[in-house]
Amino acid sequence: MSEMNNDLILFNELVEILINEEEKHPVANRIDSKKLYETIDLSLQPHGIIDEEFKSILKDVIKSTPKTATNLFFNQLFGGRQSKAVLGDLLAVILNNSMYTYKVAGPQVGIEQEIIKKSCEIIGYGKESNGTFPTGGSMSNYMALVMARDSKDPNSRYDGMSKPMVIYTSEASHYSIDKNASFCGIGRNNIRYIKADSKGRMISQELEKRIKADITEGYIPTFINATAGTTVLGAFDPINEIADISHKYNIWLHVDGAYSGGVIFSNNYKHLVSGVERSDSFSYNAHKMLGTPLTCSIILVNNKKQLHDSFSNEADYLYQTDNDDFNLGKTSFQCGRRNDALKFWTLWKSLGTKGLKKIIDRQFELANVALEYIRNNPNYTLYSFDDSISVCFNYKNIEPKELCTALYEQQITLVGFGTFKEKTFIRLVTINANNTKEDILNFFTILEDFVDKNPNLIKLREASREHI
Repeated sequence: MSEMNNDLILFNELVEILINEEEKHPVANRIDSKKLYETIDLSLQPHGIIDEEFKSILKDVIKSTPKTATNLFFNQLFGGRQSKAVLGDLLAVILNNSMYTYKVAGPQVGIEQEIIKKSCEIIGYGKESNGTFPTGGSMSNYMALVMARDSKDPNSRYDGMSKPMVIYTSEASHYSIDKNASFCGIGRNNIRYIKADSKGRMISQELEKRIKADITEGYIPTFINATAGTTVLGAFDPINEIADISHKYNIWLHVDGAYSGGVIFSNNYKHLVSGVERSDSFSYNAHKMLGTPLTCSIILVNNKKQLHDSFSNEADYLYQTDNDDFNLGKTSFQCGRRNDALKFWTLWKSLGTKGLKKIIDRQFELANVALEYIRNNPNYTLYSFDDSISVCFNYKNIEPKELCTALYEQQITLVGFGTFKEKTFIRLVTINANNTKEDILNFFTILEDFVDKNPNLIKLREASREHI
């Protein structure tokens, strides 16, 4: 038997161990970071190790790695584990194609382009639209910013920055906007953070006010970033209102749907991104709401020429056959690029668009279960709202950072905390569509039981109040 066959047998055995472990212990055995290298042999030695020792170490790694697909993981934006998507990802690993040319990727190019074409149709982009698969939501935002810069000043790609460009984004937007401004030469100090309302949505009137002021002062408004699902509250900026402004002042409008852009697949929730068809670019992450393995990010552009102009480069040693429509390296930031499309395609192909809709709708149903429970329990304080899968709350006025950390360190459940307008709260994310109503209610039962068994948490809150 070949070495590959042996390793596939080992892989199946390890997967079975993982699945069984997840059922018995939904939260992984936590290893204190200070003791990590003492606990598991992660060292790299001059000589290899024998199979059984290798297998044993892999088991230890699996059992101690945070379990992001279980019914007690609510910490961040992981969409559980959709099995057909996992199948596609495994096939992509075995096939090991790079997506820069048709010559080396073949039908995988068609798979990627079909996803992009259908996504463009769903959001309402025209026949000149296209897109690509970046390495993540941050890279999607970066590519959009580069295209906006080049659109405003085509010479910048050759001569560098020569104009005082500015960027507009909500105060509740993703932190990648800061980094990207630095990377593309516009600069962090040229970002205008627009106020958000009490629900975390950009206030369009404040946006226009700031644009007018910048024009008066000689700046060049270049890029507006609207968010479809802010990281903390899961809020949706008013895209139509923002699009009116972007068109009025000729400013590139990008909609960052990395978190919640998946609502485009649901007739029940697509209204949350109403006006997206008026944007210049739109991105969403299938590895979030749609449950494909990391990473699976998509950026779409209303005019494919912008994508080509900013990212195309000739290379005779690469582009030797077929035309540009099949040589995807000409519209991608990368050359060597992993096949992230196949896992989304196997999911979409197996479930259909209607099946993707069910995944999205399920997440909002679970959020509504949590909202109803919190609203009907006087021990909870609610900070979030309808039409968001980020359910933000506090319990018995306990310091949320202390509570979330204690739940994590004692291997009870994984849930994070967030801050908005100087208020800090627990942030329960109902993005795993494999969860049930019972799983959500069980979370609250576990939380309440944990607090009852740890009265010191309430004392910590009281002590912090006295200190204030």
